[in-house]
Amino acid sequence: MSNLPLSGITVVSLEQAVAAPFCSRQLAELGARVIKIERPEVGDFARGYDQAVHGQSGYFLWLNRSKESLALDVKKDESKQILANLIAKADVFIQNLAPGAAQRLGLGADELMQKHPRLIVCDISGYGDSGPYAHKKAYDLLIQSEAGILAVTGTKDSPAKVGVSLTDIGTGLHAYSGILSALFQRERTGKGSRIEVTMFEAMVEWMNHPLMYEHFGGKRLQRAGTDHAIIVPYGRFTAGDGKDVMLGIQNEREWASFCAKVLDQPELATDPRYNNNTKRLAARDELIELITGIFAKKTAEQVIARLDEAGIANARMNTPAEVWDHAQLKARDRWREVDTPAGRIPALLPPVTSADYEVRMDAVPSVGQHTDQILAELGYSSEQIRGLHASAVV
Repeated sequence: MSNLPLSGITVVSLEQAVAAPFCSRQLAELGARVIKIERPEVGDFARGYDQAVHGQSGYFLWLNRSKESLALDVKKDESKQILANLIAKADVFIQNLAPGAAQRLGLGADELMQKHPRLIVCDISGYGDSGPYAHKKAYDLLIQSEAGILAVTGTKDSPAKVGVSLTDIGTGLHAYSGILSALFQRERTGKGSRIEVTMFEAMVEWMNHPLMYEHFGGKRLQRAGTDHAIIVPYGRFTAGDGKDVMLGIQNEREWASFCAKVLDQPELATDPRYNNNTKRLAARDELIELITGIFAKKTAEQVIARLDEAGIANARMNTPAEVWDHAQLKARDRWREVDTPAGRIPALLPPVTSADYEVRMDAVPSVGQHTDQILAELGYSSEQIRGLHASAVV
């Protein structure tokens, strides 16, 4: 794996749940050695989120391949020296503990960087270490609510959360890009740096359009279910066979093509009720009813064929099972297999593809699988390691 971009980089991650593990997995796939600190025996609590994959958590398997697991009770005094030895050899330290926990353990960024000027410290939290919300715990759904995502997601009658861990994933990706930037900066300056990423600020960044729309426009962005909030037609339509088709019109050229080639009503393109998006938005209900009436005479496949011919973006409304067997994933050879404690499973390649290398996709570790090996590397004798096990430090 020496050809991977982050070969030779060591990451120590005191991580749990989703955001930090998703960040560190990206680093591992680019060749970094990621040492994941877990609680002895029980491990990262994401291991218990579900038992969907041969008795294992689908969340954990997705987030933790290609890492080494060190079981360590960080609250015990003996663990401090182990962590100190590990971090002294590391390039990056990541933590997403509860507010204030890293500081109480002596793992605050300022303290670490005074000892290790080349170290990059990435602190992931709900709200950051300042401000009136600094003390609050934060989970994905709670941040979706606090950042306003629930206010713009769902139907007119009811808000809804996004169905995947949007906050955690977005925060993890921002942390990952921040760490890459810090590594590049260190190449230029020789100095490490602190990266702070908050879940709340990550989601407020993603909420920029609704924020500006309401602040400057003076009106609330309305929830529109599976339709776009401000573009019409853009959303879900049911065909005559009961199957749903998603489509999106982005400009007036596409609107004209849609009217002529899909609806067989070219005159609608210049109808003064619908001849720009602002008017179509105001007439959303009647326009959707008109389109649905035309689609009701065709199957979903016939509708999609017409949309493709007209150059209109469209999609099927797939279930997770249908996505698993998706022809596009198979055609582009996106599936690999990885080892887990309960056997090999299929896993998707990450979406960034390089012409120069394929990312690393190694095994998902069991709790503490690499503990003895890592301690031996740090200079602990077999007798000392047995003692650490006996006292439940590891």
